[in-house]
Amino acid sequence: MNFSPSGLDGAYVIDIEPAMDERGFFARSWCRREFEKHGLNTDIAQCSISFNKKCGTLRGMHYQGKPCEETKLVRCTYGAIYDVIVDLRPESLTFKKWVAVELSAENWRMIYIPPGFAHGFQTLVDDTEVFYQISEFYCPEASGSVRWDDPAFGIKWPPAAERVISERDRQYPDFVL
Repeated sequence: MNFSPSGLDGAYVIDIEPAMDERGFFARSWCRREFEKHGLNTDIAQCSISFNKKCGTLRGMHYQGKPCEETKLVRCTYGAIYDVIVDLRPESLTFKKWVAVELSAENWRMIYIPPGFAHGFQTLVDDTEVFYQISEFYCPEASGSVRWDDPAFGIKWPPAAERVISERDRQYPDFVL
């Protein structure tokens, strides 16, 4: 696996290294030793799937606060997404900065999201599935969000003929620290 810094402190874009032959390929998508070698969290408490029917579906920007902060490893197993992370750690040099990466079933790319980041995505095609490996169990009382279009971050989302966003995700207040 190839680990590339995302531009935000502690977050990585991860590409598989396929061993190809006439049948297709074989590749590791998870290796505790590789993650430990890069100083990354290797705990996995649960895995989750998000299935999205329509192109333009936007989910986010979600995070888990203390004491349940979580690390996520996210990949798109079917379809394609514009995946966005925002650094919400006030002590970080990349505080309030964001990065986006396209994850798709065709590029097999993943993103490693450390604790203290908000995460969201917009689907780029219909019928998209996103797979999460998460270091902590879901903790409703620690669940938090920032608005997808909050001016504090200035996230540039791809154009969409129609955006499908939950009422809850539309109504978060402006970010204040």
